[in-house]
Amino acid sequence: MVEVLQQIINGIAIGGVYVLIALGLTTVFGILGIAHFAHGSVSMFGGYLTFFFVTSWGIPLLLAILIALLVGLALGVLIELLAYRPVRDANHINAFIVALGLTMMVEGINLELFGHEQVVLPTDFSRVFNIGGVTIPELRLYVILAAALLIAAMTVFVERTKTGQAIRAVAENRDAAILMGVNVKTIPLVVFAISTALGVCAGVMVGSLFAIAPGIGEGLVVKGFAVLILGGLGSIPGAVVGGLVLGITEALAAGFISSAYKDVIAFVVMIGVLLFRPQGLMGKA
Repeated sequence: MVEVLQQIINGIAIGGVYVLIALGLTTVFGILGIAHFAHGSVSMFGGYLTFFFVTSWGIPLLLAILIALLVGLALGVLIELLAYRPVRDANHINAFIVALGLTMMVEGINLELFGHEQVVLPTDFSRVFNIGGVTIPELRLYVILAAALLIAAMTVFVERTKTGQAIRAVAENRDAAILMGVNVKTIPLVVFAISTALGVCAGVMVGSLFAIAPGIGEGLVVKGFAVLILGGLGSIPGAVVGGLVLGITEALAAGFISSAYKDVIAFVVMIGVLLFRPQGLMGKA
């Protein structure tokens, strides 16, 4: 039982990362219908950038994260303006091609700026808590708390603020939102800025928990889409539930079967959900 609880704690930590990736993807998909494949590489860019600030410039970790978040906000705006806006009203295949090209471009920028080496984001969180035989590293605890705080903030923003209500209105019915005075040209900028900032946070968490290396971004975005399919496309509560379910399932599989099968779980989940419940756990039919 202790081992099961241990793996569940580990799964919640990585599940929190998946939730942040999925929230960024689901806001973009829900508003614009775009499968933003570059989101994983953008997340890794945020992790790399934070690592660079900390190790090369000696900036304290929290300040480095804040600066990386601001850069992420600006990058999200640029991605929407320069990459996706020109093909917004074109055939969906155009946005698909742009997304794939953007993925390769961001991955190339990461390699050019930060190199090919695997890097781990240094932190001072080295304590380990023991609760009833279950060990919880301080870093994982902070990752779980930070993910929970960001999820709560995102929920409040979407549900309670005027901008969040405008985002939901555009997602529900773009033409009706225009008639109600919503500026539909500004909303996509806000959505991409928030999505990229969430991705930066996920990249920082991956870099501190595991490592950042070329190619990780592509795997991360696959996990994000697996979470979307599991929870339901366009559903924020579904993204939260799906991310935690996938993270815990992966941790249990790695702990009790083999870590070699951990990454296969995402594909098995996607196939199973698409076969038996295509709308996801909390999505609409």
